[in-house]
Amino acid sequence: MVERQLRGRGIRDERVLDAMGRIPRDRFVPERERRRAYADEALPIPDGQTISQPYMVGTMTDLLAVRPGDRVLELGTGSGYQAAVLAALGAEVTSLERHPDLAASARQRLDDLSAIPGLEAVPSRIAIRVADGSLGDPAGAPYNGIIVTAAAPAIPVELREQLADGGRLVIPVGSRDQQILMRAVRHGHDWIDTPHGACVFVPLIGPGGFPA
Repeated sequence: MVERQLRGRGIRDERVLDAMGRIPRDRFVPERERRRAYADEALPIPDGQTISQPYMVGTMTDLLAVRPGDRVLELGTGSGYQAAVLAALGAEVTSLERHPDLAASARQRLDDLSAIPGLEAVPSRIAIRVADGSLGDPAGAPYNGIIVTAAAPAIPVELREQLADGGRLVIPVGSRDQQILMRAVRHGHDWIDTPHGACVFVPLIGPGGFPA
């Protein structure tokens, strides 16, 4: 997966490649999907959600440019895989999930990583809360990074405002059916937005996204 889908397609950050090589992706997919855990595709998880394809996880992580100790807000915990990758990079992750059962199962999967040598500290770096995260977490701001694992029709102003100076926001933006992966970097009261290719994500539900 790392050599063919990530390094082979242009992801060069060795820290990202190492983190994704250490986190066992097969532990974050339903039992019936285990044989496809490392395939180059998104996979279904409960509540109509998905675990993104490895290349997309790698791309979003690369764009977020996480440094050890960074405070990162994730909107959409899903299976917990993206949070695990970020924590393996040394980030302190707050992850918001609107589906209580997904949040509970992700917490269990993450806690189970503590038994794997080299990943003992990963679960302790991740806090999962059940909440509508479509407008972020203003009480916890500012964040060094915000990553949104669902698509919004536009970048919510509220998320921009929750970035620290120099902070990075990575979010799919577009219609329900097709989006562009966007990165916004804050510089004081200005934000530099850059597109990073087409993508397809499930919709972000709530005031900052699409109606249910």
